[in-house]
Amino acid sequence: MVTIPEYYEGKNVLITGATGFMGKVLLEKLLRSCPGVKAAYVLVRPKAGQAPEARVADMINCKLFDRLREEQPDFAEKIVAVNSDLTKPDLDLSTEDQETLTSCINIVFHCAATIRFNEPLKDAMQLNVLATQKMVNLAHRMKHLEVFIHVSTAYAHCDRELIEEVVYPPPVDYRKLIDTLEWMDDKLVSLMTPKLLGERPNTYTYTKALAEQLIQQECGNLNVAIIRPSIVGASWKEPFPGWIDNFNGPSGIFIAAGKGILRTMRASNNAVADLVPVDVVINTTLAAAWYSGSQRHARPRSLLVYNCTTGGINPFHWGEVEYCINMTFKTNPLEQAFRRPNVNLRSNPFTNQYWTTVSHTLPALLYDGSSKANAHMSLLFSRSLPALLPCHSWVWNTDNVTMLMNQMGSEDKKAFNFDVRQLHWAEYMENYCMGTKKYVLNEELSGLPAARKHLNKLRNIRYTFNTILVVFIWRIFIARSQMARNIWYFVVSLCFKFLSYFRASSTMRY
Repeated sequence: MVTIPEYYEGKNVLITGATGFMGKVLLEKLLRSCPGVKAAYVLVRPKAGQAPEARVADMINCKLFDRLREEQPDFAEKIVAVNSDLTKPDLDLSTEDQETLTSCINIVFHCAATIRFNEPLKDAMQLNVLATQKMVNLAHRMKHLEVFIHVSTAYAHCDRELIEEVVYPPPVDYRKLIDTLEWMDDKLVSLMTPKLLGERPNTYTYTKALAEQLIQQECGNLNVAIIRPSIVGASWKEPFPGWIDNFNGPSGIFIAAGKGILRTMRASNNAVADLVPVDVVINTTLAAAWYSGSQRHARPRSLLVYNCTTGGINPFHWGEVEYCINMTFKTNPLEQAFRRPNVNLRSNPFTNQYWTTVSHTLPALLYDGSSKANAHMSLLFSRSLPALLPCHSWVWNTDNVTMLMNQMGSEDKKAFNFDVRQLHWAEYMENYCMGTKKYVLNEELSGLPAARKHLNKLRNIRYTFNTILVVFIWRIFIARSQMARNIWYFVVSLCFKFLSYFRASSTMRY
């Protein structure tokens, strides 16, 4: 079997969602590690007055592409921006673009989707289901297509405890739902949504499950692979450790914790944090396309599903996440922190609600003036965290991922590494936290001394406040009650006797 770079040599690739987080990493990795690829066509819609070509030019100027730019200065010549809108009929492609794509594309990576959990059902269906249907229809017209890759989510079937690498029947037929939504107004759809979702938590996971069924039903003779990543985080190694460019998912939580805004979270310490580095997902995706494309003659019309997670292979628990966040941001603090980083996980809902009120709601209401944004963020996180952090774990089967790894040669395993057994979580989490500081908040490391000084100032303020609080309690409660004074004197004398005994025993030892 040919190597992965050899397989992509001379190939024309089509990517949707290329301006998104995963799409950018996919494009960079493809061009850097498979230099023989002929062209990468990216479907991009105009936005904020910018043409697709301008949006792509802005995208490739970001730090993510620095390594590629250094190794291949002319890489931009291989990127072809195609004006398209996935929500419009025929993807809003011109006749000329349709002819070009159907005549030359060999591999399709369909990464585009809405990842908003609270997206209205109609909008989520439009972006996650109908857009996928249009892409499958376009793929059927492609004369030289070898493989169609669809990026789903590991939580598409989160109503199950054990999730195998198969397409499960969804709760409703996607065709009937599409027909029904056409005549319903938004208010009626909003009222029906909770009943339609059932045990699924949001429209994102619901529509992703429907999209998988659609692909299974309509793929026909296409070679298809479905990639199911869990919570996608910062890069592990490529193009460099800790790269991240958004506040989504864990990144926003880490920043809020680093700023001292987030102090308590509802999650079990033993629950597995199913984080998966973005480069692991992309390497799995590129390898899956290689395998399906290389095996297309031996296995025509195949549909393979890959659960791209770490929980069942190299588990990392939320309790460890808590420790890593606190240690990293105390050593390398964020600038202008609101409070010292000290986030705590609480599995008990009543305890968590108490500390949410004390540590989030009250400070947010009291804190005003120039830091109203911090107050708003504190309230926001206290209300939205239950939807972000699971209090239980799922079991994912990863046999296909293991099979894919075993099919790869030694050089491919190095260049397209997705073996998460090699992942050292403490190091990864430190790089992740530092990545949010450098790439999301754009804070320079030269500002660390000032940030540490500010953190020490916050510590001194905390100690002063605690001292004043103790004195206040003494004046209000202890000084006015004989019983309280007796208890206080007993505790103090007990401590004094213990210290005296400890000092005496230390002297006798020497």
